[in-house]
Amino acid sequence: MEKMNSAVERMKMLVGMEVDEEEASAQQSDSFIDDFNRNCTLSTTQRFYGFAICLASGLACTLLSMLVFFNPIKFGIAFTLGNLLALGSTGFLIGPKRQVTMMLDPVRIYATAIYLASIIIALYSLSYIPFARSMVSKVMVSCFDTDF
Repeated sequence: MEKMNSAVERMKMLVGMEVDEEEASAQQSDSFIDDFNRNCTLSTTQRFYGFAICLASGLACTLLSMLVFFNPIKFGIAFTLGNLLALGSTGFLIGPKRQVTMMLDPVRIYATAIYLASIIIALYSLSYIPFARSMVSKVMVSCFDTDF
């Protein structure tokens, strides 16, 4: 029975749940992230369902974006939505606070900045350059247009 309790505690820690609920309730913090994290209490089953649904939706959006590859606007929106859903899926497993703190860890801060910047650039950069969308569309069609 001791091994079972130990395994359950490790599983709770893995998915970001507090092991000792009394200790968690004793630590009251007034920051927005702490309040948000406290209000996002899900059971382990709900966390796994949320993870699976977000990950499947993210992968579906990312794969569907390949079908509209030659239309930059639709591609950018579908690809960005797929990436955000896939990123959000891990929030279900480890919790939003822990995910943000892990993303802002000094080891990962540069990768996080580049990833988020690339998402923003994919959405907005072609809109501000005159004729950029039509030029990129024509280049993509000419590069990848094959006759079978």
